Amino acid sequence: MSFEIPESDWKLLRQFHELALDRFSQRILDEVDRFASDTGKSPHQRYLEIFKLIKTQDKELARIFDDLRRSNAFVAVLNFKTQNLLSEAEFDRFSAPTRDRVQALLESQDT
Repeated sequence: MSFEIPESDWKLLRQFHELALDRFSQRILDEVDRFASDTGKSPHQRYLEIFKLIKTQDKELARIFDDLRRSNAFVAVLNFKTQNLLSEAEFDRFSAPTRDRVQALLESQDT
């Protein structure tokens, strides 16, 4: 999927990258807390669930955040939106063409 985003969107994406990474990481940590505090399971069962979660989410983190380049910037914006890593106000700061393209792709996936 190739769609060149405007320079202003690229700069904005780079600003949001760290924020989105923190939000994604916090989501994982919240899930780890939930697994760790499940006293209905043995410590080993909880450990295995946490291990599986970290292993799975590490791959997802790499897919979404690693290798941010201008050539894959649109996909990064799409991923951030799909993963709910940007607020509506933050997403609205992107240019209309970028927002419209993201929305069109998301709507086509819903049908």
